[in-house]
Amino acid sequence: MRTTVDLPDELLRRVKARAAMDGVKLKALVAAYIEQGLAGRLPRPGAARERSPIPIARPATGVPLPLLSSEEIERILALEDADVGCGDRSS
Repeated sequence: MRTTVDLPDELLRRVKARAAMDGVKLKALVAAYIEQGLAGRLPRPGAARERSPIPIARPATGVPLPLLSSEEIERILALEDADVGCGDRSS
Protein backbone atom coordinates (compact mmCIF):
# COMPACT_ATOMS: atom_id res chain seq x y z
CA MET A 1 0.00 0.00 0.00
CA ARG A 2 1.29 3.42 -0.86
CA THR A 3 1.25 6.13 1.82
CA THR A 4 2.84 9.49 2.54
CA VAL A 5 4.79 10.17 5.71
CA ASP A 6 6.44 13.47 6.63
CA LEU A 7 9.87 12.89 8.15
CA PRO A 8 12.40 15.45 9.31
CA ASP A 9 15.00 16.05 6.58
CA GLU A 10 17.91 14.88 8.76
CA LEU A 11 16.12 11.65 9.71
CA LEU A 12 15.28 10.87 6.08
CA ARG A 13 18.90 11.54 5.09
CA ARG A 14 20.14 9.10 7.78
CA VAL A 15 17.64 6.40 6.77
CA LYS A 16 18.57 6.76 3.09
CA ALA A 17 22.25 6.52 3.96
CA ARG A 18 21.67 3.39 6.08
CA ALA A 19 19.68 1.76 3.27
CA ALA A 20 22.49 2.51 0.82
CA MET A 21 25.19 1.20 3.19
CA ASP A 22 23.18 -1.97 3.85
CA GLY A 23 22.37 -2.43 0.15
CA VAL A 24 18.60 -2.54 0.69
CA LYS A 25 15.75 -0.50 -0.70
CA LEU A 26 14.54 2.43 1.37
CA LYS A 27 11.00 1.03 1.61
CA ALA A 28 12.32 -2.34 2.86
CA LEU A 29 14.40 -0.65 5.57
CA VAL A 30 11.54 1.60 6.69
CA ALA A 31 9.18 -1.40 6.76
CA ALA A 32 11.69 -3.35 8.88
CA TYR A 33 12.02 -0.43 11.31
CA ILE A 34 8.23 -0.18 11.62
CA GLU A 35 7.96 -3.95 12.19
CA GLN A 36 10.58 -3.78 14.95
CA GLY A 37 8.81 -0.85 16.56
CA LEU A 38 5.45 -2.62 16.54
CA ALA A 39 7.05 -5.77 17.95
CA GLY A 40 8.28 -3.70 20.90
CA ARG A 41 11.97 -4.10 20.11
CA LEU A 42 12.51 -0.37 19.75
CA PRO A 43 12.04 2.20 22.52
CA ARG A 44 8.91 4.29 22.26
CA PRO A 45 9.51 8.01 21.79
CA GLY A 46 9.43 9.69 25.20
CA ALA A 47 9.44 6.36 27.05
CA ALA A 48 11.80 5.99 29.98
CA ARG A 49 14.88 3.99 29.03
CA GLU A 50 16.24 1.21 31.17
CA ARG A 51 19.44 2.33 32.85
CA SER A 52 22.66 0.41 32.46
CA PRO A 53 24.07 -1.11 35.61
CA ILE A 54 26.82 0.83 37.34
CA PRO A 55 30.20 -0.59 36.33
CA ILE A 56 32.15 -2.22 39.13
CA ALA A 57 35.94 -1.96 39.16
CA ARG A 58 37.72 -5.22 39.79
CA PRO A 59 41.42 -5.82 40.37
CA ALA A 60 43.33 -8.14 38.04
CA THR A 61 42.53 -11.05 40.36
CA GLY A 62 38.85 -10.78 39.41
CA VAL A 63 37.80 -10.58 43.04
CA PRO A 64 35.34 -7.69 43.55
CA LEU A 65 36.45 -4.78 45.68
CA PRO A 66 34.36 -4.03 48.77
CA LEU A 67 31.64 -1.43 48.26
CA LEU A 68 32.38 1.85 50.04
CA SER A 69 29.88 4.25 51.53
CA SER A 70 29.99 7.96 50.71
CA GLU A 71 31.44 8.63 54.16
CA GLU A 72 34.25 6.10 53.62
CA ILE A 73 35.09 7.63 50.24
CA GLU A 74 35.17 11.14 51.74
CA ARG A 75 37.47 9.90 54.54
CA ILE A 76 39.87 8.31 52.05
CA LEU A 77 39.93 11.46 49.90
CA ALA A 78 40.58 13.63 52.98
CA LEU A 79 43.48 11.36 53.99
CA GLU A 80 44.92 11.57 50.47
CA ASP A 81 44.58 15.38 50.47
CA ALA A 82 46.36 15.55 53.83
CA ASP A 83 49.09 13.23 52.49
CA VAL A 84 49.71 15.47 49.47
CA GLY A 85 50.26 18.50 51.69
CA CYS A 86 52.80 16.73 53.95
CA GLY A 87 55.73 16.29 51.61
CA ASP A 88 57.45 18.02 48.74
CA ARG A 89 56.45 16.13 45.58
CA SER A 90 58.13 18.50 43.15
CA SER A 91 61.11 16.21 42.56
